[in-house]
Amino acid sequence: MNIIMKISFITLALVSSVSCQQKEEPKEEPKALNVIYMIGDGMSLPQVFGTMIATGQDLVFSEFPYTGIVDTRSASNVITDSSASGTALACGKKTKNGMVGMDVDSVAMESVLDIMAQQGKSTGFVVTCGVTHATPAVFYANELKRSNYEAIAMQMAESEYLNVAIGGGMKHFTQRKDSLDLVDRMVNELGWKVYDTLADIDTTCQRYAVMAAEDHMPKSSDRGDFLARGVKTALATLNDNANGFFLMVEGSQIDFAAHANDSSFLVDEVMDFNNAIKVALDYAKTHENTLLVVTADHETGGLTLIDPKGHYADPAFRFSTYSHTCLPVMVYAYGTGAEQFTGWMQNSDLKNKILNACGIGIEQQAENMDSIPQIAPVKANFDTKPE
Repeated sequence: MNIIMKISFITLALVSSVSCQQKEEPKEEPKALNVIYMIGDGMSLPQVFGTMIATGQDLVFSEFPYTGIVDTRSASNVITDSSASGTALACGKKTKNGMVGMDVDSVAMESVLDIMAQQGKSTGFVVTCGVTHATPAVFYANELKRSNYEAIAMQMAESEYLNVAIGGGMKHFTQRKDSLDLVDRMVNELGWKVYDTLADIDTTCQRYAVMAAEDHMPKSSDRGDFLARGVKTALATLNDNANGFFLMVEGSQIDFAAHANDSSFLVDEVMDFNNAIKVALDYAKTHENTLLVVTADHETGGLTLIDPKGHYADPAFRFSTYSHTCLPVMVYAYGTGAEQFTGWMQNSDLKNKILNACGIGIEQQAENMDSIPQIAPVKANFDTKPE
């Protein structure tokens, strides 16, 4: 073999070796630093699309590149309530209706908020209901009954993990059966600042609560842009943590409007939630490694969009119940790790998908489908005609 052939052979071998080494190096997936988890209480596809039709606007939901379908059944009922569905969304495991942050055996569970705080992230929530209501409560409390509001308030006050809490519900802190002024204790013993309005918030404060109503906040037509401003306020605080943050936001009163079968109220609340989502989406678009997930806990009202005259035109809102239904809900995702949120999933799957996006290693909890109530066959009544 001449000298030229030897050099060529050696060069080829070196190139092949480098190429093989390059192929063997795994590509590290980007990790989400910040998570914004938004829940439209009672909001399924009819509520979203109905609002689009009523307003003539393409809402922000259409900007999400990844969408999926979420089964909301609880461990005890085909039709869930907010505490069971919220617990599944927050804690990654289905439970019985009425339970807050507890599994079916009444064992307290860690929420995704708890785990994020343990990773050094700042945490908070913004809602338009009382801060002790079912959906916010499942992220920081563990109670057998969702109606134990004063006990839930105590857990919020004593939480190791919460930095920001924004909503209503002051009465469970100041008008208690035990006569304790829990706000006074929060301020003087537990390191909180407490406000009754979003005006003049010290966003550099690392721990504050805004309780801007004695009970739930007023309707969106009366409270204005409280939810969107609350999200901006929380982000201004949580954004200061180099380790990132976790923020839960609830459009709480979509559910209230659907329970009342009030279409105007419903459209206002979906639009209000839409405006808050826009604030979050704008943040995610300008801050790399942020994951934004928007979903719902259940559908309320059995909403359909029909033409009462049957002419395939002029759609109108028609509710079939004043309660919840078992209709699946949607999930919309944007940002780092958003590609996981497609296809059919259980509500209990979302917690682990969020943690996976953040690169937080946990043992995946395979949900046992036997624990979900099976849908019993229903005999169709073909003699019944629609109104």
